[in-house]
Amino acid sequence: MTLIDKTILFVKQQLQHAEGGHDWFHIERVYKNAILISQEEVCDVTVVKLGSLLHDIADSKFHDGDEEIGPKIARTFLESENVSEEIIDHVVQIIKNISFKGGNFEKTFSSKELEIVQDADRLDALGAIGIARAFNYGGYRNQQLYNPLIAPKLDMTKEEYKKNLSPTLNHFYEKLLLLKNKMNTKTGKKLAQERHRFMETFLSQFYAEWEGEK
Repeated sequence: MTLIDKTILFVKQQLQHAEGGHDWFHIERVYKNAILISQEEVCDVTVVKLGSLLHDIADSKFHDGDEEIGPKIARTFLESENVSEEIIDHVVQIIKNISFKGGNFEKTFSSKELEIVQDADRLDALGAIGIARAFNYGGYRNQQLYNPLIAPKLDMTKEEYKKNLSPTLNHFYEKLLLLKNKMNTKTGKKLAQERHRFMETFLSQFYAEWEGEK
C-alpha cells in the first residue's frame, strides 16, 4: 500500500463523524481539485497530495479554536510512516497557512504547493457545493439563514471571524464572494470565476424570493 493510500485510509477514519461540510467527501473533492490544478503547475505532487488530504484533519472550528491540533495530528501520522522531515514540515506549513481566517492575516510561509492546495480548498467553498456547505455549517451552528437587519461584517480580525455567528447569507459577503480575487493559480482563477457567477445568480434568486417577487 502506498503512502497516499495509507493517508486516505487514515483521513477517512479520523473524519468518519465530521460535520458534513468538512468530512471525507470535502477532503476528496479538494484532493481532486488539487491534482487537477497541479497538472498546470511545476510542483512536488506528493506534497500537494498529502497537503490536500491532511489540510482539514482537525479543523480548529471543531476543536475549541485550537490551531495546533491539526498540524500535530498530521505530523504524528507522517512520522509514523517514516516520511522525510522536509516533506513533513512542508505539509504542516500548508495546514497552518491554508485557512481564510477573515482574509486579514499574513501567511508565515509560501510555496507553490500551498498555493495549489489553498486554491483547491477555496474552490470547494464556491459554486453549488460552496452554497450547500455554507448552509450546512450554518445549520450546524444554529445560525439564521438571513436577517436583513444584520449587515455583513467586512474586514473582521482573525479572532472576530472565528467567533462570528451572523446569518449564513452574510458569510457570502464576509468570505465566499471574496475568494475569486484571492486565487493563486491560473486554473484556480478560471474555475473560481465560473463558480462565483453561479453564487451571484443564487443570491439574486434568494433575494427575489425573500421579497416575494418570484
